[in-house]
Amino acid sequence: MRGVLVTGGSRGIGRAVARAFAAGGDRVAVQYAGRRADAERTVRELPGTGHTLLQADLGEPGATERTVAEAVAALGAVDVLVNNAAVAPAADTRHPIAETPLEHWQQVWRRMVDVNLLGAADLCWATAHHLVDRGTGGAIVNIGSRGAFRGEPDFPAYGATKAALHALGQSLAVALAPHGIAVTSVAPGFVATERQTGKLSGPEGERLRAESPFGRVGTPEEVAATVHFLASPAAAWASGTIVDLNGASHLRT
Repeated sequence: MRGVLVTGGSRGIGRAVARAFAAGGDRVAVQYAGRRADAERTVRELPGTGHTLLQADLGEPGATERTVAEAVAALGAVDVLVNNAAVAPAADTRHPIAETPLEHWQQVWRRMVDVNLLGAADLCWATAHHLVDRGTGGAIVNIGSRGAFRGEPDFPAYGATKAALHALGQSLAVALAPHGIAVTSVAPGFVATERQTGKLSGPEGERLRAESPFGRVGTPEEVAATVHFLASPAAAWASGTIVDLNGASHLRT
């Protein structure tokens, strides 16, 4: 039984990841920022016992260290970190360069960098120090994005922070391998989460489904299954890998 810290676990991919680890017999700490009711539902629905809920804005100073410390206290140890929390593309974070005022441009960039990159980096630091001190090895899985490869013209800060997260993971994979800590990243494309229901049911839905030769978009459970495997001892040799999780859509011209 392992202790697993999943950030951004109130719904969507984070909730599915928490479920996958709990179903495998692990204890899970679910971090959330503002959706308390959703996060409580996640924990309530997890199989097994010993799970816990942690509230933190990962863009605030000291929040990341506190989150890892609270997870360790609640679970006894953190063996796996899943960096899923992020400021995601949304109407209020849209910032195409040609039509965005400088003030909004700077505001979105700073917020996304603070949470998506610096918050994740600090969580990696705190978790890595905990694992190195214990000397037991472990795993870190970062949830990146296909946008890091293909560009995000309406949300360039999102694409840039996810690309940086991929690069961070590869650097940490080399640095932490001597300590038995594997670091991998997953780069999902479009996933059918609650947040995307409107887009999938609207005029864009057909185009999004047609991007993959499977004729559909991914599911949170498919992302979670990949994360669960990458965090397992069997996948240690995959350390440094970035999994392009997109149903072969990247192979289409």
